[in-house]
Amino acid sequence: MAGVTRADKTATQASGAAGWTAEELSEVRRRLLGETEELTAEVARAESQIASGDISDSAGDDQADAGAKTYEREREIALTLNARDLIAQNERAIARIDAGTYGECESCHKPIGKERLQAFPRATLCVSCKQREERR
Repeated sequence: MAGVTRADKTATQASGAAGWTAEELSEVRRRLLGETEELTAEVARAESQIASGDISDSAGDDQADAGAKTYEREREIALTLNARDLIAQNERAIARIDAGTYGECESCHKPIGKERLQAFPRATLCVSCKQREERR
């Protein structure tokens, strides 16, 4: 198979059960990579703001000012942790695309619905397994 890349072979493997074409998988991968880049930049900005907030002078602040600053700092930290989690989920989805297992439920190993993955490309469980997990 001259001219066929590793990515093409992987895409062909992964497209079997879930019905994905190589072009569709390439688009999902591109979308996930783009989102990861945006989230990484967002994390860097937020961490910079958090760090600069640590050294700002809070002398003379009343309790309300101090509380507002604490709330805002905790909010920024929570958003940063959420962005880091999304980055990890994106990287995991990309790894599944590369391994040829994208679109396979990690619990029951049946195909995850294509519509579900189009709406939420980081999904690792089919709807049935996700519902079962949420009931626990």
